[in-house]
Amino acid sequence: MPRMLRKKNVKGFTVVELMTVFAVIGLLATIAIPNYLWYMRGTRNVPAEADAKNAYTVAQGYFNDYPDGSISSVAILNVYGFRQTTDVSVIASGTKETLSIVTYHPAGDKTYTLDNEGAMHE
Repeated sequence: MPRMLRKKNVKGFTVVELMTVFAVIGLLATIAIPNYLWYMRGTRNVPAEADAKNAYTVAQGYFNDYPDGSISSVAILNVYGFRQTTDVSVIASGTKETLSIVTYHPAGDKTYTLDNEGAMHE
């Protein structure tokens, strides 16, 4: 073979090596992306659960001051110090015996409901 056709110190990857690397990266992505999305959806549930518990605690403070009072909106709880987390929806209503607090995050997958005894239901 003539000297001009021989290549010395050829550097780089072959097409097969590159295709193998892309295949492995694609396989890892198909596993990682759904798990990441599931994880992120779960993290959206945490502030909704915390807001439900905090709203219940604030409601009990309201009922200590007004035993015969009634909660018709979250605005009453805001006066007593409740601060709603951004993007979490909170619905609160009822008397001391019929209290109902419902919270959820639109990007989460759970809705939390607290009754007048503080029991949480998903």
